[in-house]
Amino acid sequence: MATVQARLVLQALMRTGQEARFVGGCVRDAVLGQEADDVDIATPLPPDEVMRRLKQDGIRVVPTGIRHGTVTAIRDGHAFEITTLRRDVETYGRHARVEFTDDWLEDARRRDFTFNALSLSSEGDLYDPFGGLADLSAGRVRFVGDAEARIREDVLRILRYFRFHARFGKGGLDDDAIAACAAQAPLLPTLSGERVREELLRLFATDRAVETWRLMLERGIIQHLLPQATRIDTLAALDRLEWMVGEAGPLTQLAALLPRGGEEGRAAALAVADRMRLSNAQRDRLLVLCAPPLAVDAGLDVRGRRRALQTVGPELFRDLLLLDTATRGIPAFEILESLAEAAAWRVIPFPLKGQDAVDRGVPQGPAVGRLLEAVEGWWAGRDYRPGREDCLAELERRLAAPPDPSSPDASP
Repeated sequence: MATVQARLVLQALMRTGQEARFVGGCVRDAVLGQEADDVDIATPLPPDEVMRRLKQDGIRVVPTGIRHGTVTAIRDGHAFEITTLRRDVETYGRHARVEFTDDWLEDARRRDFTFNALSLSSEGDLYDPFGGLADLSAGRVRFVGDAEARIREDVLRILRYFRFHARFGKGGLDDDAIAACAAQAPLLPTLSGERVREELLRLFATDRAVETWRLMLERGIIQHLLPQATRIDTLAALDRLEWMVGEAGPLTQLAALLPRGGEEGRAAALAVADRMRLSNAQRDRLLVLCAPPLAVDAGLDVRGRRRALQTVGPELFRDLLLLDTATRGIPAFEILESLAEAAAWRVIPFPLKGQDAVDRGVPQGPAVGRLLEAVEGWWAGRDYRPGREDCLAELERRLAAPPDPSSPDASP
């Protein structure tokens, strides 16, 4: 956190004696000896003065949230979010009407959890106004102030509570916080899909995702958020598999919670993708995981595995195999051979192109696609072993064969 670039930013802000501190998550993570994803800095200087000083020192500055006193300083490719000390005068959802202040304690009071209210001076002095260090040590997530009031200010704090519990929790639950989250859970549908996606995918990336999701189900949180995602036993089985064969990834963990197969799996995947505003690529992947185009399971023979690997690719094959194994409670040793084959598999490209058919007199159009599809089926049926010359020979054989009267390409 205390990189050369960060110190240069602090020096620009503190040139005439004003204090600036690192705040929030970067301090919390530094206390734990972890690398911080983001570095946030607070200062009593107003935003226009912050920008003036940074520019004066040759530091690029972007007014990312100027209305709320936030700008981003960029130095040598490193970004630092700088926010003027403030207090929330009025809150409404994810937004607030703020007033700037020079009171560090007032600024700390608006933060969500005690360990996110930590701050650190450039000299290494650590400020802990609400007992965040003790909570961090105990593995306890505790709101700053009244939990229910803080959630009413911003309902996203429910999801943040459980994500932080999944990351830092050691079993010591704050009863007031849990009760407040349950009481305010009916407000969760008002959250944007982007916010839901960000929080849940980060939750799935933690080691305690299973126990945390179970807690959210028990306390009625998930029912207001993703009512389709209730298959906790499958997620638990997948988690046990991951400890033995490696992680499957957040989207696969999400798929484990959903119905799988047929129209039910497809409908659930589409509903969740829409609620979480997944990207097109994420939506398509979730669809395949919940409604696979072909069976991928521990019972496939060598030829069946190769066909599945060729059809969906080794990464999806692995995730589909893990999901099926978790769903049916199959021991991990039964899929080790298939997983090893997937790890070594490289998709074999079909040797022919449309131009090969056109060069042999087939008019451009649907007939080319149908012919290539037929030859590709022949190639797949021979375990993808025939090379280009053999595939061209099969193409010419089919062209030389008498036309099938039932074919759409047959002459009347």
